[in-house]
Amino acid sequence: MNLNTGLWQKQQMKLQMTQQLSQAITILQYSAMELNAFLESKALENPLIQLEEPIQDTPNRRESYQYNNKETHDFTEYLSVSKKTLAEHLFVQLDLKSLSSFDLKVMKDLLYSLDENGYLRIELEDFLNRNGLHMSQLEHYITSLHELEPAGIGARSLQECISLQLQRKPSSDLALVIINEHFEDFAAKKWKRIAKEIKVDLKDIQKAADHIKRCHPRPGAIYSDGSVRYIVPELMVKVIGDNEVAVSLFDGTIVKVNYNDEYKDLLEHHPDKEVKSYLREKDQEFQWLLQSLQQRKQTMLKVGKLIVEKQKSFFLTGPAAVQPLTLKEVAEEADVHESTISRAVKGKYMQTPFGIFEMKYFFSAAIKSVNMEDSGAASSTSIKNEIQRLVEEEDKKKPLSDQKIVNMLIDKGYDVSRRTIAKYRDQLGISSSTMRKRYE
Repeated sequence: MNLNTGLWQKQQMKLQMTQQLSQAITILQYSAMELNAFLESKALENPLIQLEEPIQDTPNRRESYQYNNKETHDFTEYLSVSKKTLAEHLFVQLDLKSLSSFDLKVMKDLLYSLDENGYLRIELEDFLNRNGLHMSQLEHYITSLHELEPAGIGARSLQECISLQLQRKPSSDLALVIINEHFEDFAAKKWKRIAKEIKVDLKDIQKAADHIKRCHPRPGAIYSDGSVRYIVPELMVKVIGDNEVAVSLFDGTIVKVNYNDEYKDLLEHHPDKEVKSYLREKDQEFQWLLQSLQQRKQTMLKVGKLIVEKQKSFFLTGPAAVQPLTLKEVAEEADVHESTISRAVKGKYMQTPFGIFEMKYFFSAAIKSVNMEDSGAASSTSIKNEIQRLVEEEDKKKPLSDQKIVNMLIDKGYDVSRRTIAKYRDQLGISSSTMRKRYE
């Protein structure tokens, strides 16, 4: 053991987190929308950065697939249309009423106490003291609030919100009784208990439930002034011929970064040293930004090509053919760290012949096959697709239990447990068989 003291030189290779590397990592993990916002902020900080809007060569209008959430979006509508807010809609209605200055003051205070979903959120004692009211007077004003549109506005609970809407609908007597007197049992689908207590058939409860489902649980949300976020793919996948699959970057989503030529002469010939130093610094930042953006493109395309290579059967035949795939497998093929792949797929989308899919959709664990002679395993994603299909096709009068789904999947060769099915069902947002059952 050498315990001598002294000075020695030693060469060592290590990765240092430079400003440039940090920026490259940050840019990689941004989605298209987030990256555009980042570039706009950089343009405000750096006069050499000039942004140019991308050519909106929009992808094909397709069905967006996110497990059980299937929506069709028109991707030409990148910007939300300005519309009247909930507050504006309600204040217009107040202006049409003949109210005293005091009544108007209290009503406006109530409107200011609504949350974005249209529910009334007030500190009772504080509100009464602030407006010099008794509880009975406040209830009168709240009743006036409930008379405004949309129905259900100013409710203090979901139960009250649904009840207010049902009061304005014809043929809602049974539904009102259920909501007002048996709300908890109804929500827990203890319908047999309700039917016995109020002496009606289960099919009548079902009809009332269908009536109740047409009510809006968040009436104020339809006037939300928040901007709509559309899913925009960054990669395009096309099938060429019978068996070839090609992937390319979709550049119609990211703003273009150009050099502001107006500062080029200043950078070279400005007499003030401080100005030249400042411009050189900004020029270096500009070059780093370009390199980071180019690196992001290269990484996204490399990851996209590997996904297409590993999941070729999906792109040729559809979601049922998704294969097991891990981040580690792709990272090893791409010769990068697993975290780089994670950043590259997070919040990014891919346009495919079968719709727009989040890139992380193509990564899933393996499920063993029951038959030992089978060549491999199914992915957890394909199992979820199968669960989704079985539930959609089931007889709603006799919905499939988790165990029944297990048995059906085992018959198809999947080695799954009831616990796994319950977990996947929850992830898909599918309720239990008891909650899915219809009485007709």
